Amino acid sequence: MRKWLPLVATCLGTFMLLVYSTIVTVALPSMAHDLHASFGSLQWIVDVYTLALAGLLLGMGSLGDNLGRKRLYLVGLGVFAVATLACGLAGNVTALITARAVQGLAGAAMFSTLLPLIGLTYSGRDKGVAFAVWGAVAGAAAGIGNVAGGVLTQFLSWQWIFFGGVPVCVIAVALSAAVLIDDTSKSTRVDYLGIVTFTLAAIGITFGVIRGGEEGWEATSAVLGFVVGVVMLIAFVLVERAGSNPMISLTLFRKREFNGTLVAAMGYYLAGFGALPVMSIWLQDSVGLPSLSTALVITVQPVAFFATSAVVGSALHRLPSHWTLGGGTVTVGVGNVLMLTVDAGSSWTALVPGLVITGIGAGIVSPVLPAIAMSAAPQSQSGVASAAANCARQLGLTLGIAVLGSVFHQFSSGKGGGDPHTQYASGLSAVFVVAAAVGLGSGLLALWLLKARRPAVQPA
Repeated sequence: MRKWLPLVATCLGTFMLLVYSTIVTVALPSMAHDLHASFGSLQWIVDVYTLALAGLLLGMGSLGDNLGRKRLYLVGLGVFAVATLACGLAGNVTALITARAVQGLAGAAMFSTLLPLIGLTYSGRDKGVAFAVWGAVAGAAAGIGNVAGGVLTQFLSWQWIFFGGVPVCVIAVALSAAVLIDDTSKSTRVDYLGIVTFTLAAIGITFGVIRGGEEGWEATSAVLGFVVGVVMLIAFVLVERAGSNPMISLTLFRKREFNGTLVAAMGYYLAGFGALPVMSIWLQDSVGLPSLSTALVITVQPVAFFATSAVVGSALHRLPSHWTLGGGTVTVGVGNVLMLTVDAGSSWTALVPGLVITGIGAGIVSPVLPAIAMSAAPQSQSGVASAAANCARQLGLTLGIAVLGSVFHQFSSGKGGGDPHTQYASGLSAVFVVAAAVGLGSGLLALWLLKARRPAVQPA
């Protein structure tokens, strides 16, 4: 059926950019051994990808309007393929982090154009089917990434998690060039200052968190990172207020429903997925599981996520947004509470109940998030509202990896004494305390923001 080939092309790109958010998780201990990487470097291997993806997502939407979405998608796919190959060939941790940053940049170009391309290609019932298939592929990518990373790392080497993706990228480029429609680009001013200031703000804050966890919060590099991040964030607000064609209209932030959506998006992704890298390290270095077994344990979460979305996804759209976004994020927080049972003598089974519950919570939030974000904004700004929700979700993952990784490093560094198993368990328990607080707190805040205000009672 030729009419579905454009969907195949966009789903291939979606699968690749999302699978590389998770596929490196299980390979981190092997990378640390081969590249002599520090804990902070391991954080950057994961974080720099999601950081580039989040920081450039909104700006790439503007570029797509100017260059044409098909053209930007093809450029992104091509650069992604080259960067993926460079990751596999990296001989040191600096080269790997640099290549991962380029991967994230290319992924942002792809991510910003995927849904518009599907919307341009299909209409009516076919559009609904196409979006449903795209969502299923996006949901399955995380679980497949974990398993693929475990298999390739255990039976070949960590380099093959990148080499294996290059042929898929090449196929996606060829198919996309042949079957995607050429959309007519419109000439609009790109908010370059907004892109630069927002990206530098995210980088500065993330750098400060990671350096603070490694060197101490009073370290010059950590303080400098926070200062740069805050200054750039202020500059971003000023640029958006003064610009004639801002990347995002600041008037959106006056709407409590929109703010509630962003709080939930960032909170559930931070609390639900930010701890996965340190879980992988604990399972392999403390519990002693091989790469594949570690991947299978972690995959419990995306399986629960996918099952929840598949079974109740359509029904969730009929529920009030404060129960789906707020309640789902609270559920993610509860899942982290369940994992507080981890101690020095725990096995991998201690994580399973919490992984199931966090997966269910994420499966409640994810299917309805874009639609709720779009409905919280005026029709003319619905597209940028949806992009902002995706951006908040990716920033939540970026900050989650940085913050929770720093917490783990601080509490498992041996300063409190005890054997390595005890130190690792202490670090992981501290991570779950923070993640639970974020999940429960942001979920309750989102529930309050999204709940419709009752009209004031008029006196008789």
